[in-house]
Amino acid sequence: MSQVVISGFSFSYAGSDRAALQDVSLEVEPGEFVVLAGVSGSGKSTLLRAVSGLVPHFHGGTVSGRVSVGEIDTREHSPGDLAAQVASLFQDPETQIVMGTVRAELAFPLENQGWSEAAVARAVEETALALGIDGLLDRSTAELSGGELQRVALGATLAGRPSVVCLDEPTSQLDPVAGDELIGLLRRLNEDLELTVLLAEHRLERCLGVADRVVGLDSGSVVFDGDPTSFLGWAVKAAPALATPGARLLAGAGLRPVPGVRRARLAMRERGALRVDCSLSGRSAPQTNNGRKEALKVDRVWHEIRNGPAILRDLSLEAKPGERIALMGRNGAGKSTLLRHAAGLLKPTRGSIKTPGRVALLLQNPNDYLVHEHVSQEAPAPALERFHLNHVSQRHPRDLSGGERQRLALAIVLGDPADPPAVLCLDEPTRGMDRRVKDELADLLKGLEITLIVATHDPEFAALFADRVILLGAGRIIADGSPLEILAGGTYFATETARILDGAALTPDQGLELLRRQEVPA
Repeated sequence: MSQVVISGFSFSYAGSDRAALQDVSLEVEPGEFVVLAGVSGSGKSTLLRAVSGLVPHFHGGTVSGRVSVGEIDTREHSPGDLAAQVASLFQDPETQIVMGTVRAELAFPLENQGWSEAAVARAVEETALALGIDGLLDRSTAELSGGELQRVALGATLAGRPSVVCLDEPTSQLDPVAGDELIGLLRRLNEDLELTVLLAEHRLERCLGVADRVVGLDSGSVVFDGDPTSFLGWAVKAAPALATPGARLLAGAGLRPVPGVRRARLAMRERGALRVDCSLSGRSAPQTNNGRKEALKVDRVWHEIRNGPAILRDLSLEAKPGERIALMGRNGAGKSTLLRHAAGLLKPTRGSIKTPGRVALLLQNPNDYLVHEHVSQEAPAPALERFHLNHVSQRHPRDLSGGERQRLALAIVLGDPADPPAVLCLDEPTRGMDRRVKDELADLLKGLEITLIVATHDPEFAALFADRVILLGAGRIIADGSPLEILAGGTYFATETARILDGAALTPDQGLELLRRQEVPA
């Protein structure tokens, strides 16, 4: 018997002139791990909301067809009735946190279901250990970073051991280490408990290797349904924006795309295309801009919490005019705190920060910037056009997809293109963005004649726009160099192409150029 059955389901949000889902029919078996793939606005989030019952009970709108979970019709039962079977984690974890401490947050859904005190305590402890948040249990939820909030919200989602879990970009705010750990945890729960997983994700290279099945969506319709290997072959030809970097590298080398670094390396080794000469990779130090006055100077800055840890520790850096810096590191390393200091939202406990002009800052939650009834009221028309938002100018900002809201917030912060800030700081600007839009954003950032400091967990994005990468650890700079020096040699903070090609290149285009220069047969 199928766990989830969707039959001829169509849905339109109230006030929208186009359907978010159109005649969708799917069956998901118990214990399947299904990845939903599609560009922003393709219907992934809406499909997850339909399975959890939030569509149509919470969002309203026009609906036809049927969705059932474990033989429970979602149109006839409220999300509360479905909560014991279906748990959901959506793009904005801060909107799902309701309690004052992490321990209370994890316990809250279990207490609502009437679990005993001992059972709640055991489940909270096991969940915290599994997600690596046991050190946060007694922390205030108001003090957590975006990535920490993401893991706490996921913990509250999984603590009650639901039959089906719907996850919308669950790794969007997690560092590469935590993101991989999360996907691994989901797969382990999927295998051990026969947990049915529906996962919407843009960074497909992170999850296709563990998926049983991929469902591709476009404009609210199912356009692909099959195994991950077949999906990559289809995506390279029919939907390039969904093809992973590894798939593009393999296809460009004349090989069949396969999911996962290990399988990709094996495919290239069998063709003699794996061993590339790193001397051809163009390793170089970052641009120093000698003789040019710094656009931002951070001088021995400390940020210390009273009766708590130091978030920044004697940190110093200089950003030159026009530099494009990717700021990377684990959750809690101090990236967001450093950006807040640069923009003047925080004052150093010790040390100083100097900048000759205005510093603009976009924080992690785009909803904080949306205050009007229509998109057209939020930002100047040229800014909306720059971020491809003209077609939604009359919609309510909070009805946009996660990627669209992120782009709108960026348009608001950047403002009129004719009057840019001297320094632009962005905190995880690609959250909720598909690969095509991220590529466009990278091109846009490279075209801005201002200093950029971008905190990101996405090495693929950093490789596209940055000319310098700074890696933070425990509030200190632990590495500072060119993208190839920082993003090529490791595992977690490396691009998929770098991991396949032993660090010789960062992007598929660079990798293919190296292969061509060495006359490797394709």
